[in-house]
Amino acid sequence: MSDARRYALVAVALIVIVATTFALRPGSTPPIEGPNAISSLEAVEIGGVEQWLLIRGRDTHNPVLLFVHGGPGMASMPTARQFSDAIEEEFVVVHWDQRGAGKSCSSDVPPESLNVDRYVADLLEVADHLRERFGDEKIFLLGHSWGSVIGAIAAEQAPERFHAYVGMGQVVDMTRGEEISHAWVVERATEDGNEQALRDLETARPPYDRPQDLVAHRRWLGHYGGDVLTRDAMARGIQAVFTAQEYTLNDRFGFYFCLLETLDRVWTTFDDLNFIERIPAFELPVRFFLGRHDYNVPSILVEEWMQTLQAPSRDIVWFEESAHLPNIEEPARFQRELIALKSLAR
Repeated sequence: MSDARRYALVAVALIVIVATTFALRPGSTPPIEGPNAISSLEAVEIGGVEQWLLIRGRDTHNPVLLFVHGGPGMASMPTARQFSDAIEEEFVVVHWDQRGAGKSCSSDVPPESLNVDRYVADLLEVADHLRERFGDEKIFLLGHSWGSVIGAIAAEQAPERFHAYVGMGQVVDMTRGEEISHAWVVERATEDGNEQALRDLETARPPYDRPQDLVAHRRWLGHYGGDVLTRDAMARGIQAVFTAQEYTLNDRFGFYFCLLETLDRVWTTFDDLNFIERIPAFELPVRFFLGRHDYNVPSILVEEWMQTLQAPSRDIVWFEESAHLPNIEEPARFQRELIALKSLAR
């Protein structure tokens, strides 16, 4: 064997060893200084399968805030520390990778369990785990996008577990929302003379029976700023999946595959959802954090719901420089508004 071939084989072997080592590492999260601080990455059994929690806060005596990510399957753990420095001073902030997403994507998850009822049950189980873990009767709940579907249902079903519910990019009526979103993108593409977009959107029309049609629509939605208003915010979100130290090499490689697989299975299970009819009232305070430019989940439907929705207190907080991701596009304002909600602790 030539020296060059021998060196090449040694190099390949070293790469495999290093890659395997990184793939098997459980991940970690930076420490937070302080006698009562917590910075933990934990696997817990929820709904019969292993699911992961990222828990960070300056003081474990502070109230717990559970962040329920969107998608379905778009885990927020990689981006968590982009919008958590201030709220970690005031809350114990928990990011939960749901079954079939991020660190919780596993072959142990039964495909038939990927449905709205199971996710709601998981959310309530996570909430009970946190309530017991930190000795709190109630916690704060924030649901984003798809997370606002299961978050709103959980808050309506079990208000005694929560101080308040925050719906960010709140889903209200799936059918009408997708129709409004599609029409908006078509209008932008028509004004732009974008023939490629118009051809794609003619084929990719709601309801989206195939995940590739939904992806095609979301691609052009993003192009026109109806999903993420600034390119910088989008780039930071994508980069985080590949750089966040909470994720292993396996987590990074599996992230988008798991997202598409979960999206394919879950999407059609809630496409007839209509909260205006289903949830006329909440028994706890509610706030909606809405991006003024959001056409992923059109905010106009939240305004319509607010006309009839009953709750002990309810309000809309508008983010004027955001679309669907106020937490990433306006992180300082997002955190200030969350901290202000501590006054709603019951």
